[in-house]
Amino acid sequence: MSKEPDKTSNAAKTRIVAPANKKYEEAHFVDTKKTVWNYSLFTNEDVANFQNGTHYKLYEHFGNKQLTVLNTAGTYFSVWAPNATFVSVIGYFNKWNTLSHPLHVRQDGSGIWEGFIPNILAGEAYKYHIHGFKGLKLDKGDPYAHLWEKRPFTASIAWGTFYEWKDQQWMKERKKHNALNAPWSVYEVHLASWMRPDKNDEESYNTYAEITARLVPYVKQMGFTHIELMPVMEHPFDGSWGYQGTGYFAPTSRFGSPQDFAAMVEAFHMEGIGVILDWVPSHFPYDAHGLFMFDGTHTYEYADMRKGYHPDWNSYIFNYKRGEVKSFLISAARFWFDRFHIDGIRVDAVSSMLRLDYSRNEGQWEPNEFGGNGNMEAIAFIKDLNETLYRDFPDIQTIAEEASDWPGISKPTFEDGMGFGMKWMMGWMHDTLRYFKRDPMFRQFHQNDFTFSMMYFYDENFMMPLSHDEVVHGKSPMIYKMPGDTWQKFANLRLLYTYMFTHPGAKLLFMGNEFAQTSEWNYKSELQWDLLDLVSHGGMKYCVQKLNELYRTRPALYEKQFSPDGFEWVDLTNVTEAVLVFKRKGTKPKDDLLIVLNMLPVVHNNWKVSVKGKSKWTEIFNSDSKEFWGTGDVYNPTIEAKLVDKKSKLYELNIHLPALGAVVLG
Repeated sequence: MSKEPDKTSNAAKTRIVAPANKKYEEAHFVDTKKTVWNYSLFTNEDVANFQNGTHYKLYEHFGNKQLTVLNTAGTYFSVWAPNATFVSVIGYFNKWNTLSHPLHVRQDGSGIWEGFIPNILAGEAYKYHIHGFKGLKLDKGDPYAHLWEKRPFTASIAWGTFYEWKDQQWMKERKKHNALNAPWSVYEVHLASWMRPDKNDEESYNTYAEITARLVPYVKQMGFTHIELMPVMEHPFDGSWGYQGTGYFAPTSRFGSPQDFAAMVEAFHMEGIGVILDWVPSHFPYDAHGLFMFDGTHTYEYADMRKGYHPDWNSYIFNYKRGEVKSFLISAARFWFDRFHIDGIRVDAVSSMLRLDYSRNEGQWEPNEFGGNGNMEAIAFIKDLNETLYRDFPDIQTIAEEASDWPGISKPTFEDGMGFGMKWMMGWMHDTLRYFKRDPMFRQFHQNDFTFSMMYFYDENFMMPLSHDEVVHGKSPMIYKMPGDTWQKFANLRLLYTYMFTHPGAKLLFMGNEFAQTSEWNYKSELQWDLLDLVSHGGMKYCVQKLNELYRTRPALYEKQFSPDGFEWVDLTNVTEAVLVFKRKGTKPKDDLLIVLNMLPVVHNNWKVSVKGKSKWTEIFNSDSKEFWGTGDVYNPTIEAKLVDKKSKLYELNIHLPALGAVVLG
């Protein structure tokens, strides 16, 4: 394992000249008679930053790299296994011989094993054979690989990420698309089950190219501004939906190659649609080929299972205190922005990272050094993560799935916040669904459930999610959360969506919600596309399409969506009738919108609303429209406006309100 040259093979020794863009602190010598040449892509500075938790481009060093050394094509391999006594590369190329291709361990105590193997080219499947702690022998996939075998096989594949991008125009302009004062209407998608070649065969997958041909025009037609993909990082078990990952630097091979994935991202960009990826730095599974006990010890996870084991998901928690792990994770996030031009990440399960007592009873967790329940190492990691990403990619967004009242999630770190751009508004989701599930006749007693969101809305930059989590595990699909007969269910859901799209903040809708899927989401099949043959479901889909258009084209709905002066309650006094009125305000008063919501299955003709500002109002959206499968009977071809107070510009409007309907005036 020594890096000292073999004195018996001087004729075969050659000094390797480093690439021109690197400055190596030590010479590298190759014995060309060896099966693995002693070669490195690490400088001493790289190693120091890796250990200190400040190396954020580890994917440029670790993993496999196809190179030409001494005019010989081959692959450089490197892996971190600090408690290993022996590491070799095994694969089909050497018939999985565990002894024939041993890597060289660096003599600096870093635990990095590396070497160049001639004539190993792209496409070769491989693993690392590791002699670990107390002689334990392990075969592990490469944590930094860009491509893996399709499950149930578990080897990594030598492959790169090079792609000739053609989305320069999007990248140049995406700052305006991803700004907080731009519309954010996100379509959440699970790629495998959105549409399948055989809708009932869970082993049936469309390729990235086939998904692109179908999904991109659909998202464009529906008018969503962004798409969010449930984890595409390689994962062994379909039933985890991607949230139990093993390949943090690899798009799943279920649908194709990294280049195929890049082409899909590019296709969205060419249509003006941003791409957000779910990312999971909170935990990982115990699969034998994955990160768990990587070198026979707790390499990536905490050794203390009070911090290192996740009871909810039977998985393991990253050791955020360890510099090498922190470098790994931040590099893993940065990789997708750097190599795949993504526009944002939604960070999963942030609450579980922040809190030492998350899902733990008394005695199952240990307080931090200040006596509190905060994981100080995870807090520091999250802040560094966001600072790094916004520094290197200032026109992107990071979004936290965080369900508690932890303060400052979407505040800048210089204001002692966590540094995310946005946070999922879980409280709004729970309160709103609880309100809409009630029999309308009882809504008058629960108006606070509806209005409470605006009491704390400006504490964070909120995204309102109606996500996959709300339509699984017996929670029922969105349409069956609604009360009443079939017509009322659809009317209620159109009313809910109108409220969502006119409420301040970004929006997120899970696939199938847009056309009122009648079954819970099932990752093994596909969406119920045949429902679109029914006018009721087709009408719901068109309603969401027009709501997206309304949101994108009316500045009052997005210009000040995170500003207190962008919203105003106009009338909350009609509790018994359950009619609520609010205004959305743009930078120009002429752009102001008035939203009137009738929460009862009762028509109100000649309903009076007192509002200041504009003297002329026009109905621009009505959720009871016939084209949405509404009655179309109650609408406002003209709006009567009577001046009540000239000095304050107070007008009384006369409006017709459909049953279980929303009217938007502009």
